Formats: sequence, C-alpha cells, structure tokens
Amino acid sequence: MSNKYVDVIIAGFGGQGVMLIGNLLAYSGMEFGLNVTYMPEYGPEMRGGTANCTVVIASDEIGSPIIKRPKSLIIMNQPSLDKFLPRLEQNGLAVINSSLVSVPEAAADNVRLVSVPANEIADRLGNTRMANMVALGAYIESMGIIGLDVVNKALKNVIAPHYAHLIPKNSEALEAGAEYVRNNH
Repeated sequence: MSNKYVDVIIAGFGGQGVMLIGNLLAYSGMEFGLNVTYMPEYGPEMRGGTANCTVVIASDEIGSPIIKRPKSLIIMNQPSLDKFLPRLEQNGLAVINSSLVSVPEAAADNVRLVSVPANEIADRLGNTRMANMVALGAYIESMGIIGLDVVNKALKNVIAPHYAHLIPKNSEALEAGAEYVRNNH
C-alpha cells in the first residue's frame, strides 16, 4: 500500500451531524486498515455556531490530531466557511453544502471547491437531516482515499442499534452525494 494521508475539518451548526460523519469517516479509515484520529470540538459554539471535528487518516503513524492548515474541509454552514476556509492548505479540497453556504468566487482561486446542494438532495431522499451523509458521500468521491463500500460497512459502528433501520437510507444519501460529484464536478 502506498503512503496515504488525508486530514479534514468537518464543520457546521450543532445538530447538523458533523460529529456523526466525522466518527463515520474515522471508523471507515479503521475498516480500511489505516491509522486514524478523531477529535471532536465541543463547546458553546454547538448552540447555533460552528460545531466541528477533525479527522486524520493515514497509512503511517499519526503524529498529532491537531491540524492548523487542513488539506480538506467539509463545510455545512456559512459561519464554518468563514472560520475554516482561510485555513485551508493551498490546492486543498473544500466540499461545501451549497444549500446553506454561498462561496465568494475569489475563494476558488487556490483551492478545489466542490459545491453540493446537500439539503436539497437529502430532501429528495425524504429526510433533510441526511444532508450530512450527502456531503460525506461527495467528500469520499472527491478524495478517493476510501471507497463508499468501506464507508457503508462502517455505518453499523456509528448508527445506534435502535436506529439500524436507517442504515439503508444513510447509504442511499452517501451514494447520492457521490453521484452528484460524479455527474457535476
């Protein structure tokens, strides 16, 4: 296996499921046999501000879970874009929930922006709350470090047993996000 490394800050409003998809991404990395760190940031921001977490996935040992200049972002709301986009590494990837975030054109000069109408796609699937899974599916497709099959397998590790009946819908949302990227970016 060649050296693999990706780090991502996932950010949005508290309640948008950013911690859930961060946890899912970390479990997916473990399922794939890679080293991972998952660091959620809890605090007063969770009540309407920017809740966020950091995930690092690597084939080598991970020196620190703290990322000052992330290689990638998943942004679910405008305050998160304002806070984290300036920190994104040059030529880094930002998957943006374009349902809630407007990105200034100048921001695309030195980064790769993937705009996904995650809320609208989730609405079409029957549940707006799955916008986080749509965004993660778009991210997985854009990054290419782990396949959707691995992420789908890891769902059982992060979805509580009494919500297991929602796993197929979450898989559908992941696939819808990936498909959007395949067809539009």
